[in-house]
Amino acid sequence: MTATATISKPPVLGSNHDAVQALRIALNAALRGKPEVNERVIACLLARGHILLEDKPGLGKTTLAKALAAAVGGTFARVQCTPDLLPGDITGFSIFNQKSREFEFQPGPVFADVLLADEINRTTPRTQSALLEAMAERQVTVDNTRHRLSEAFFVIATQNPVEHHGTYPLPEAQLDRFAMKLSIGYPGRADEQAMLAAAVGTAGGREPEPMQGLFPRVLASLQDQVAAIAVSPPVQGYLIDLARETRHHSKVSLGLSPRGALIWQRVSQAWAFLQGRAFVTPDDLKAVAEPVLSVRLVADGDLLAVIRDLFATVPVPVYPN
Repeated sequence: MTATATISKPPVLGSNHDAVQALRIALNAALRGKPEVNERVIACLLARGHILLEDKPGLGKTTLAKALAAAVGGTFARVQCTPDLLPGDITGFSIFNQKSREFEFQPGPVFADVLLADEINRTTPRTQSALLEAMAERQVTVDNTRHRLSEAFFVIATQNPVEHHGTYPLPEAQLDRFAMKLSIGYPGRADEQAMLAAAVGTAGGREPEPMQGLFPRVLASLQDQVAAIAVSPPVQGYLIDLARETRHHSKVSLGLSPRGALIWQRVSQAWAFLQGRAFVTPDDLKAVAEPVLSVRLVADGDLLAVIRDLFATVPVPVYPN
């Protein structure tokens, strides 16, 4: 979970492959032994989505968020969510300047490029909802004034699945703002041993500086290219059929919304882009189905079984190569 090297300047990026590889190298150096998690994080980033990490403490959530901010050449902020956290503690607030005799806006941590909202289900619904506008529109409104956020604004929110005492479960409207729900899980034995070995001789257990992978303008370019990935009508029809099946499935009480279908398509475009293709296939929809659907479907029983049932029930279309 710690980086083993640093890069003072981003490498020269001669192609999309170079840029994506720079992100992969930076994240895999920080979060050891979890390439599949890092690949999904990159897909979510390129799709301009946000991530909910549901996992136990100490598995590298903060390390991942810091590494991502450094990898895209952006700023990082962390909010420790508690019951007494106020909306202004996230968005910012206006204070009266005695010298100028005017109110001045003091931006909150939401104005960072990458925001880690730690244990988001421990703060009140009123404060949770303060993130809604920011996540959906990349702006906040304070005292009837709109403030634009960074174009690279990316939220990683965490919640602990074990402890439920004193928590405020996220409502469906809030959950639907996340593109994915991921779990990091425990590292393998070799990766955990490598992490311990890297910490020997480090003063105070301080982590090495994370790698910088690319310039912010390169990230914006990659995101624009992902949005242009082709999705043929047959593949879109397949996505619609899958979405409609969730709304009629006997074990699903809350199916996929049209907004959820749009997010699924966008993440599938990012996944196709990461595979080096300029078009989405049904396999791309399937590859990202679990993290995309798990954050927005409400199912009775095993959700993964429901997702498998969806793909077994809905026929795969014939689409142009």
